[in-house]
This record gives sequence, C-alpha cells and structure tokens, in this order.
Amino acid sequence: MSRRTSAAPLTRTGRRPGSPDTAAAILEAARTSFGERGFNATTIRAVAAEAGVDPALVHHYFATKADLYAAAIEIPLSPSTVIPQVFGGEVSGLGRRVTEFFFAVWEEPESRRPLLAMLGGAFGGNDQGVAGFREFLVSGLLDRAVAAIGGGRRTEERVELAMAHLLGIAVLRYVVVLEPLASLEVPRLVDLVAPRVQSYFDGE
Repeated sequence: MSRRTSAAPLTRTGRRPGSPDTAAAILEAARTSFGERGFNATTIRAVAAEAGVDPALVHHYFATKADLYAAAIEIPLSPSTVIPQVFGGEVSGLGRRVTEFFFAVWEEPESRRPLLAMLGGAFGGNDQGVAGFREFLVSGLLDRAVAAIGGGRRTEERVELAMAHLLGIAVLRYVVVLEPLASLEVPRLVDLVAPRVQSYFDGE
C-alpha cells in the first residue's frame, strides 16, 4: 500500500480529514466498489463519495486506482513503485529483475496469503472476483509494464508469457507443493528460471 505522509490532510467542509480511520474507510468503500463493479468500472471519485472524503484524499493515501485495488485486496505491492523499479531498467536484465521480485513477494508469508486467496478464487470459480483481478492485471500492471519496455503487440505477448511462466511455477511450488521444486532454495530457483523469463523478452 502506498502512503504519502508528508502532505497536509484536506479539511474541506463535509469531508473527513486524513487519519488512519479515513484510510480504513477508503479501503472499505473500495472493496465494496471493486467487488460490485469490478476494477475498470470503479472510479476514485465514486470511492471517495462512498467514504465521505475528497477524491484528492484518496490519491493522498493511494497514488493510483491500481494502488488502491492492490491495497484493498491486500496484495503487498504498489504498481506505481513496482513498474518503474522492475521494468524501468535495461531489457537485457529484465528477466532476472522480474523473477527476483516475483519470488521475493511469494516467499513472504504475509505477501503469499492474499495471492493464494486470489488463486483459490480462480480455481473455485469465483467469476466476479477473477474478472476484477484480471482487469487489474491488464490495466494496472501488464499495460503499464508493456508501455515501460516499448509497447506493441509483440511486447504484450512476451510480458504475458513471462507472467504465465512464473505463475505456473508458483502454483506448483506454493499450492501443489511439488517436490523438489517446493524446497528449492530461492537463489537457485532464480538462477534456473530467470534465463527462461528473459528469453520471452528477447523474443527467442
């Protein structure tokens, strides 16, 4: 969750000022809106109205709608931070940066819990939840990742294939708990997987 603590809270008449309770109210309103309308149809303005705050205050706590969604479903990443950090460097090292980041998130128990919940929803046929998460992946992450490394249909295909490769490994390692993959040390896992992920970005 992305929080900016340096800016002064807004105090417009009829709106809540910035506080932990305000952030919680925003997240509650966001969960309701994302759950009922999905990612694309939810707006910052609508969430702000439901929470009783100014839209600028939502941006104060959560820089973008994608960041708000990630916080609402407790995914421990901020797209506004992750995209420049992981996809902003040279393409030649992208496979390793993506792979290292992916497994760093999955190896933390607190990070893993909401991700496993999302996978469980997908496998369990929760169509509405899956649709919202798919919209978030496309609009909040994949489209921005593609733009960061050059754009174009071929780039989109390569990014999605890289993500599919990593997600498949995550299912076997963390959900199925298939050995010896499940017990493989992370540095060794990254060394094995990163070159394959890089091959997608290289177009090989």
